[in-house]
Formats: sequence, structure tokens, C-alpha cells
Amino acid sequence: MSTTGGIVILKEMLPKLAPSEKKIATYIINNPQEAISLTVNELAKKSATSGAAVIRLCKSLDLKGYQDLKLRIAGDLRKPGDHVGYQDIQPNESANSIIKKMIDNTIQTVRETADMLNKDELQKAVDILRASRRIHFIGVGASSIAAEDAQQKFLRIDKTAYAFKDMHMAATLVANAEEKDVVVGISFSGETPEIAKILQLAKENKVTTISLTKYGRSTVAEQADVNLYTSASSEPTFRSGATSSRLAQLQVVDILFMCVASMQYEETVKHLGATRDAVDFLTMNGNGNNKKG
Repeated sequence: MSTTGGIVILKEMLPKLAPSEKKIATYIINNPQEAISLTVNELAKKSATSGAAVIRLCKSLDLKGYQDLKLRIAGDLRKPGDHVGYQDIQPNESANSIIKKMIDNTIQTVRETADMLNKDELQKAVDILRASRRIHFIGVGASSIAAEDAQQKFLRIDKTAYAFKDMHMAATLVANAEEKDVVVGISFSGETPEIAKILQLAKENKVTTISLTKYGRSTVAEQADVNLYTSASSEPTFRSGATSSRLAQLQVVDILFMCVASMQYEETVKHLGATRDAVDFLTMNGNGNNKKG
């Protein structure tokens, strides 16, 4: 169970919540220190709602219950409050200012994504990937970058992995997938129709599915056996948030890879050594010297 990320989850889910749930979420965001000491009924009274609405809120947030939410908020309050929020790029802004803003945005995205990751779901995904026969990474548009990154990482440790941009090819391979295969659907919005349909096709063939989306319920997440989330990274007007979302996806891919690699450490060292030697061989000339130019 994660012990941070409660405030981030509330802020990111706020626009999607029902009116009574939104009142409770707003109260907690504005009064986090007080909220962690309240019972369900006390919180309901403070927010002029009902105990049932508090329970519904926790369900809407995809949390295990009110205690889970309070634990995460308490963890947030223990963290240093040094972030400044996502910052947009302005017209004719200096390079130094843009560098600082992009660094700040990246750090915040990485921290929030780490808070969002459910450690139980992460471990399930790691176990599935480690035991899989073949891994199919599916992504469209910017999410295809994360899929390709995942493919090259898992190939290096001798896992049979594929990454697809062409959804017809993806559907063809998934249609012939077996139960020991796994399909990983990557979609920042969680509403990419092609990804949802590929995962649905996989489930119909009894193939295990994993989703990687921004936090919250979505069409893609509903089709997956295991759900992994990134920060929604409040996207600024200038779309610098699109950079943040890609980095968040790459971060989760790295975490998955490192977890699998750690669980089979000796094999990983052997395979990484072999792949490094193979690449070195390609860059050497007949005399054993590195090629120039």
C-alpha cells in the first residue's frame, strides 16, 4: 500500500467527482492537517455532506477506504513542501528560465508518479512480466515512445518483447497470443480507443493485461487485469505537460524493468554483458579498434 499521494490524487480527480464528493475533496485539500484526525461522520459534518458520500469518494479515488486516504494524506504532510507547481512557458522567455521550469516540472512529475504507484499492483505487474512468454507493449502517438523504450529494455535481458505503433499488426499478434503472454497498454489519457480494444481482444483470448494511464478510472484501465498510474501532471497551456506525461511513462517503464532485473539479478548481469559485448563488436574494426567517424 502506498503511503503518500493523497492530496495529489484529490486534486487530479476533483473535476471528475460528483458534487457531494467534490465538496469533501475540496475540504480535505484546504484542511489536510485537520482532515486526517476526523472520522467519516466528522468529515461529513465538516463538509456538509454524508458518511455515505465520504465512502463513495474513496471508491471514486480507487482507494481501499477512508483509512487508506488518511494514511496517504498524512504521508504527504510529512514531505517537505518545496515544489512550486507546474509552470508554463511564456512568449520570448529566456533559455535559463525555461531550463529551470522544465527541471521543476520534471521533478514534480517524477515525485507525483512515485506517489501514485500502488506497490501491490506494481508487484503483480513485475511477477507477470517475469513469468511471461512474450510481452506486447502497445502505445499510440507519444505513448508509443514509452512502448518502444520498454521493448528495447526487456529485449536486453532476454525477454521476447514487441512494441507496436500499427494497431492492425498489434491486433494480429494479440489474436494469436497465448495465456503466458502479456499485453501492456500505454495511454496517458486512458481513453485511446485502439488501446482499449487491443486490451479487450487480449482478455477475450485469456491473455493477461496491464494498463499504464494517468490516475483515475478510464476505458483502458477497465480492460486491464493490473492498473499502473502516472501523475496526470496538470498540463499547462503551452503543452509542456506533454513532456511531463512522457517522462512519467518512461519512469514507470524503468521501475518495472529494474524490478524484474533485480528479481533475476544473475541472469540480468549475464544478458546485459552479452548485449553490451555484441554492440561493442559492431563498433570494432578488424584490428580490434573502435571505428572512427
